[in-house]
Amino acid sequence: MVGVIVILVAIVLFTFALYNSLVGKKNQVENVFASVDALLKKRYDLIPNLVSTVKTYMEHEKGTLTEITELRAKAVSGTLTSDEKVQLDNKISKMLGGIMVAVENYPDLKANQNFLQLQGSLNEVEEQISAARRAYNAAVTDYNNAIEMVPTNIVASMLNYKRKQVFEASEAERQNINVGQLFKN
Repeated sequence: MVGVIVILVAIVLFTFALYNSLVGKKNQVENVFASVDALLKKRYDLIPNLVSTVKTYMEHEKGTLTEITELRAKAVSGTLTSDEKVQLDNKISKMLGGIMVAVENYPDLKANQNFLQLQGSLNEVEEQISAARRAYNAAVTDYNNAIEMVPTNIVASMLNYKRKQVFEASEAERQNINVGQLFKN
């Protein structure tokens, strides 16, 4: 009888340990995503200034600038899930990269002090976002491993925990940017 009680207590303690481990990993993912989110907000705050500065010089790219502005508005709306934010951020990153490459065609813009300051701030934020993405991806990988590996996957399925999406570059984003094609759209 005592042996059965000891085994039941051990099973309960083991289940609690698994549960606590999963909750800790889930909370770590949310915490790191909050850091990424704060940096993305910082980036989104820079975008209107960048668009405003660039707009007077880049007449041919107004469609791209408008799309970046629309994506920014969607990003700060507060209605997106973390996975949707990841996808939206990937689009904005690609478009901002294209704008920065296109600046080479505008010598007056490259010399504009306001633009240079904004470009420096944006580059700094992009580096911080890149570091935060790496931390987020590490936390998500740890979480995803936990919800898929035995025995934590049993508790994870009872809690209805689902895989999280990592930040990753799409195949198109891994290619060199064709600026001429980017601004024809």
